[in-house]
Amino acid sequence: MQRNALFVSITGFFVVVFLGFSAVAFAGNEADQAFKWPALFRIATPATQSASFASANGWGPMLQAETGMDVRVVPEDSEIRRYIRFALKKEFELVSTSIAEVGLSIQGDSGYAIQEAVHQRAVWHHNDTPWSFAVRGDSKYKTIYDLKQKGVRVALSSQSPPMMLAVQEALPAFLGWTKEEAAANWTFVPVGSYPENCRTITDGKADVSYMTPISSITYEMEAHPQKIRWLGMPADNIEGWDGYLKVRPTIIPNKIDFGVPSAIGVDAMTSPFIFWTRPDVDQEMVYHLTKWFHERFEQYKGVHAINARMSMAHTRTFLDRSAFPIAEGTIRYLREIGQWTEADDHWNQAQIDLMERWIAARNAAFKEAKSKKIKLHWENKEYLDILKKHTEGLPVFKTRL
Repeated sequence: MQRNALFVSITGFFVVVFLGFSAVAFAGNEADQAFKWPALFRIATPATQSASFASANGWGPMLQAETGMDVRVVPEDSEIRRYIRFALKKEFELVSTSIAEVGLSIQGDSGYAIQEAVHQRAVWHHNDTPWSFAVRGDSKYKTIYDLKQKGVRVALSSQSPPMMLAVQEALPAFLGWTKEEAAANWTFVPVGSYPENCRTITDGKADVSYMTPISSITYEMEAHPQKIRWLGMPADNIEGWDGYLKVRPTIIPNKIDFGVPSAIGVDAMTSPFIFWTRPDVDQEMVYHLTKWFHERFEQYKGVHAINARMSMAHTRTFLDRSAFPIAEGTIRYLREIGQWTEADDHWNQAQIDLMERWIAARNAAFKEAKSKKIKLHWENKEYLDILKKHTEGLPVFKTRL
């Protein structure tokens, strides 16, 4: 209750502060001034203790004060549930989700296997979220390679298929194990939320957890009496990274440069969070939103640390690596300011075509399974065999390194 009250108070503060800011009319031409923003604008993010939620609540009130929209930032910790609400039920116009999660949702991996696949489009860079594996400060495991032994307790964040893949398959691949060897040697500790996943190591329930150094919960853990420690994944372990990328093809190996102090300088990886929309969302509105993100960056970048990653430079870097199609409204604005090229058109159309192929294959699998009255369950081998038959040979979405 206290946290909710604080959130309401802080949100109210920003609305009041930026009412004055909104008096500065949204600069632009007559078309800008004639555009009518919708009455309601809904944004979905991960849980309340995530950096995505906190940062969106930094610029959201500014957007509301300036445009007159009722801007609502809604936390939804379950990745699959957030996908259903955004993509299928259309409860939101914008969602903050990692590129890894979007890739799995289109390809039908893990829990997404029984969900309908629909088109999604990237709008703007939210943050280049760093990820790594952490232990409690007093842990006997000093390096990532120390985990390659029997008896290690590994947190398993069941609300996120990519996080499950990271610990069950990708980390073992980095260490030179198969997922079967990991299952035979490690004890997985299932949890139902991201904050719970993180707290397992400070609470002593697990030895290692896959987490990001930029979330609110991580700062809380940094203040634990025993603190936390990050297990670096050396960049020169080419064989290890090759194995990891085969499981998680959309992540980018990097050195952590922001987040809790204990993580700075650690060799790890990035899984960018992007703001996404759907093609059926008003692209004129997406155009003006993209323009607002760009033109108002200097005003909102200091409201939350993550907002500083929402620059045009970060967005352009994402475009150079993106494996996913971009929203038409975003492309229109980027083209106007010289940030979109013919080469961008080429790869973007290729990714639209790839997404369409996946969606058609997934829908065909659904149709066949239903016609044969086969149970739709992500662990039902009979159904998964049908899904594999329709999708086998399709290229996966992979970061352009």
